[in-house]
Amino acid sequence: MSSIARSLLKSVRHGRAVCLRSRSSAGRGEQHLRQLVLGIETSCDDTGAAVVDGAGNVLGEALHCQKEVHLQAVSQPVSNVQTSGDLYSQTWRLASSQLEGRRTGGIIPVVAQQLHRENIEQVVQDALSASGVSVAELAAVATTVKPGLALSLEVGLRYSLDLVNRYRKPFIPIHHMEAHALTVRLTHHVEFPFLVLLLSGGHCLLAVAQGVSDFLLLGQSIDIAPGDMLDKVARRLSLRKHPECHGMAGGKAIEHLAQSGNRHQHTFRLPMQQYRNCDFSFSGLQNLVNKAITEKEKEEGIEEGEILSCVQDIAAAVQHVVAVHIFQRTYRAMLFCMKNSILSAKNAALVVSGGVASNHYIRKGLQALADASDFAFLCPPPRLCTDNGVMIAWNGIERLRAGLGVLHSTDSIRYEPRAPLGVDISKRVEEDSIKMPKLKKKIRWLAS
Repeated sequence: MSSIARSLLKSVRHGRAVCLRSRSSAGRGEQHLRQLVLGIETSCDDTGAAVVDGAGNVLGEALHCQKEVHLQAVSQPVSNVQTSGDLYSQTWRLASSQLEGRRTGGIIPVVAQQLHRENIEQVVQDALSASGVSVAELAAVATTVKPGLALSLEVGLRYSLDLVNRYRKPFIPIHHMEAHALTVRLTHHVEFPFLVLLLSGGHCLLAVAQGVSDFLLLGQSIDIAPGDMLDKVARRLSLRKHPECHGMAGGKAIEHLAQSGNRHQHTFRLPMQQYRNCDFSFSGLQNLVNKAITEKEKEEGIEEGEILSCVQDIAAAVQHVVAVHIFQRTYRAMLFCMKNSILSAKNAALVVSGGVASNHYIRKGLQALADASDFAFLCPPPRLCTDNGVMIAWNGIERLRAGLGVLHSTDSIRYEPRAPLGVDISKRVEEDSIKMPKLKKKIRWLAS
């Protein structure tokens, strides 16, 4: 096995990077002791678990992050990775055919699956230990079953079903995007209905949350998600080689460099301007950015993989156009909801969650848009915006209270890699054909 493969597997075997948190359980009422839910999350590349009670107290949580392993893997030529006859050779042989085709991709599914298998038992035990709760005390186990990477979902579901069958506990299957949307109700007092914008590396959608399991889908990305696009641009710019960005995820590196860049040095056409709907598109924008990067490399006489002198300006321009595209679609969703009385003018709220919601530039613009439109603006704390076990456990609590989807027989449960959220009314949005005022009048700093 090569040094590259050994270093990757060393981080797999020994670099658990488990994040543990617990909160004192003092003062929990007896009624809440009967509502303890274990949440398990394995929809993508993070293995998460948490125990939450009916009062919304996070009693214990644990998280194993795989991001660094995948970042290292996609940055190495497949030919450099040699495998031996041990357990990991099977994983690398399966992964190798995907790696060459994922040079600008992110997560390698078979590697993610292997890491979930190795870490899920310990992560769950760490969460239970931090909470001081035994499996016997749980009211139910809640687990992400849709949507996500099939190989990752399969690990979490199999482990959870073994657990609930062994201890004879109810099982609550969780929709990953529903969990993101409802996390804000753990951290803020917000009543239904509210407008929710979910932004991440795998998803981008606008929906109205009318109830725990009652959503109206207004629009979604027709191709890739914004986090995925930002990560790919960061890889095309080779930002892992930039001295200020070592160890940063792609989107975070873009945000960091954009702070010192001039967005006016590069102009990228906004996507979907001819469509009066709430859908998003980022793949065409990514192609435009890649073309601009190639042209700048020729101008500066450097090879792909070297750092451009104008990298900060490109980062600023890319972040800006992604942000404005998100603002425009969100603004139309707000106008649609008010026009059709889906939300009340007295207590309209915009909830933003998902990993990209932690981008300060995007969050600042959405805050300004909400303030100017008389919407309350709510975000979970950044650590709960990314994938975690807490949001799954809390969704379990919400469903347990509402008596929705609590299963005592798991014979028919299957994971679903693709699964829509709620009732799709995006055609109705498009039929309304709402023409928006200029955003610069709403968000003043866009004009600067």
